[in-house]
Amino acid sequence: VTSSAARLSSKSLSLQMSATTEAAAPTMPSHSPATSLPNQIYKWRGYDIRYQVTGPANADHTLLLVHGLFVNSDHWRKTLTGLQPLNDELYNDNSDSGNEKKKKKTIRIYAIDLLGSGWSSKPSKLDPMAQAVSGENGRFTNCDSTCYREANPTTTTLKKQRPTKVRSASTLQNTPLGTASGGNRLATSLELRHPLKSPYNFYTWAEQIADFTHDVIHSNRGIDADNSNSDMDDESAAAASATPKVTLVANSIGTMSSLQSILDEPNLFNGCLVINPNFRELHMAEVPFSTLTMPLVRQIQSLLRNNGHGLFASLAKPNTVKEILKEPYAVVDAVDDELVSVLLDPLLTAGADDVVFDTLSYSAGPLPEQQLSSKHYPKETCPTWVVYGEADPWTPRKRVENLVNVG
Repeated sequence: VTSSAARLSSKSLSLQMSATTEAAAPTMPSHSPATSLPNQIYKWRGYDIRYQVTGPANADHTLLLVHGLFVNSDHWRKTLTGLQPLNDELYNDNSDSGNEKKKKKTIRIYAIDLLGSGWSSKPSKLDPMAQAVSGENGRFTNCDSTCYREANPTTTTLKKQRPTKVRSASTLQNTPLGTASGGNRLATSLELRHPLKSPYNFYTWAEQIADFTHDVIHSNRGIDADNSNSDMDDESAAAASATPKVTLVANSIGTMSSLQSILDEPNLFNGCLVINPNFRELHMAEVPFSTLTMPLVRQIQSLLRNNGHGLFASLAKPNTVKEILKEPYAVVDAVDDELVSVLLDPLLTAGADDVVFDTLSYSAGPLPEQQLSSKHYPKETCPTWVVYGEADPWTPRKRVENLVNVG
């Protein structure tokens, strides 16, 4: 990012010269300009994770919002500010022996920046510390890496026993997937590992979501409950202190991270609302004639990683970002300067462009149909709801609708 060329004059030479200087990278403000909520930091595996939260700590329902591709928790600005008033208005109708009762319900809403996104840390994928936090470690049978939690058993702030990671095959065979026309197909081979061994993968983000739920959501619930229990009767105090199950709300590629977190630790969650899921068109299982086309795709990906930084800088401009956002936004008035600013500014921080190109090179990993059809997915205790915009050109409507037939 460069500032406008500064004009310098010299009386003796009568010359004008242009100088280009590096503008200071944006820094995280104390409060989100989009929500007015404090920007808070969760220390996760040695890295900073930005999050926002609103609503009473001991609410009846707890939501965790997981953003999509190249954006951050401010993308949920309307949700964060719009759901809060429901804490004063939301009622649930319950029937008791024919007599209807109304019980007030409240909502606690968290929104998180995934590692590499927004105001969260963006380490180099080659950094040994970043490699150590990868969620792919200890996950696959043909890999001798060690799961982060097993290598660092005292890192979580809670003493509650966490599930042990079970190793499985890194390549799945004959996996049921969907088509854009709403049909079904079998992927003969589905590679789950990041081709660059990058920590920016869905398993890392899934573990981040689970750890955040344990270390922040549950911890805050207990602290605030302890502080307020003196004013409650025993039954109310016990309910306030109870560990809440969390409902995940995911957009775009946040879908795979959220579904994987549910697969990893199903006891943490009671549902997942998916908004406009992404089916990852550059995944090797999604690219047509992948045997022939993937070598070319990988060459383009490599070219972008090594030489695409100038292109990134030229596109990371407010007017360009605004035009890109108008494509999936049917209500173009929603694409205002505030939205552009809160999404663009974090993309101008150090390392952001590397994460973008790394993610564009992620032609592997889990896919929605594969996750939902897993025998380990807790369909009975953790239902999944899917909504989409009919006018969204990036979401294949018929494929989304066919998710109801998965599993």
